[in-house]
Amino acid sequence: MKFPSQIDRRLVLKAGLMLATPMQALSVLQSTDNEKHTLLNENDLWQSIRTEFPMDRTMINLNNGGVSPSPRSVMQALHTGLDYANQAPARNIWQQQEPGLERVRQGIAQVFGVSNEEIAITRNASESLHHVQMGLTLQKGDEVLTTEHDYPRMLTAWEQRSRRDGIIIKKIPIIVPVMDPMDIVNAFKQAINKKTKVIHVSHVAFCSGQIYPVKEICMLAKEKGIECIVDGAHSFAHFPFTQVDLQCDYFGTSLHKWLYAPVGNGMLYVAKDKIPSIWPLMAAGPEMNDSIKKFEEIGTHPASLHNAVTEAIAFNERVGVERKAMRLRELQLRWINRIKDDPRVSFMTNIKDSSQWCGLMVFRIEGFDHAKIGEYLFNTHRIITTPIKYANIDGIRITPNIYISDSEIDYFAEILFSILRGQVKGLQG
Repeated sequence: MKFPSQIDRRLVLKAGLMLATPMQALSVLQSTDNEKHTLLNENDLWQSIRTEFPMDRTMINLNNGGVSPSPRSVMQALHTGLDYANQAPARNIWQQQEPGLERVRQGIAQVFGVSNEEIAITRNASESLHHVQMGLTLQKGDEVLTTEHDYPRMLTAWEQRSRRDGIIIKKIPIIVPVMDPMDIVNAFKQAINKKTKVIHVSHVAFCSGQIYPVKEICMLAKEKGIECIVDGAHSFAHFPFTQVDLQCDYFGTSLHKWLYAPVGNGMLYVAKDKIPSIWPLMAAGPEMNDSIKKFEEIGTHPASLHNAVTEAIAFNERVGVERKAMRLRELQLRWINRIKDDPRVSFMTNIKDSSQWCGLMVFRIEGFDHAKIGEYLFNTHRIITTPIKYANIDGIRITPNIYISDSEIDYFAEILFSILRGQVKGLQG
């Protein structure tokens, strides 16, 4: 995929009027000279978005994959809702605020391209996926097929079921970088046998940034009569796709990553015909057996937390997920291109194929201790990164976000370059 050096001016102008600060928007609106309008270039657009995030500007946050800050509008909605709830909790939470969950459900369903009746609002990806992992009926000897790169918390859930129910967990090794995504599909195909009842796969691997060929894996599972659970913790609102692009029956994600919702929001999708067969983590009455809402029976909780998701949806609609994905790839390539030619540097994804990665990138420097590099980057330069040592991966995960500026990426790249030039001592492994 090739990216233009500059976004179409008309698109930028339109976005800028929606996203700029009041003074910026007023300046553009008052201008009658079309030539002046072109001054609102791509950099102006992202700078205006940058101001929407209330950040500690003394740090450069390149760890947005775990959890992302929320825009100012989202936090204002949350704080306003919490204050209102506190005035008369028994009335305001249950009677006034909780009905707002239906609007949240509708908004998330629209983003994912499914029915409202198939979306449950949860607290995070772990809760979402555990509903399915713990709720599926499995017998002793049944096999669950996953990979060595799937998230530890999800693997822990399967291992608990193994101890409890005697099921068998098989983990497919993934050689990095993946040059042909169909190699992953073929690995699953070869590992399937008559005992395979479930395939569990990440849409984006947390430890490598690899975008998996989920549609092909889901279709393979359907052909074999196997349940397929998709861990979308790192993919939802990260780059463009809907349920039809995945063909999944189960999908769980966190909304406090790439959607920018407040921390403590997640989503679970279950295909309508699959809902009756999944037992929820917390008990629900038999009258809810066919309802997606049985996965929301968690007891008293702050309704304003999930209601603020509507503001996150609105913010993402203004930005546009296609534009967001393009910007994330541009930010990644800005530092990658500075160091990629050093023979000691390698990447856990195929950087030449942008369809296999987006805002999550993992790199390694041969002969260096990546944990020490992470400590150095933060302690000396206040750059937040994520050293990763998991399965066959040993490197540093970089996840910028759309509020990160070109100059911050350039500063990060220059620090990496200084490490490669041998100007920083004590980082070798």
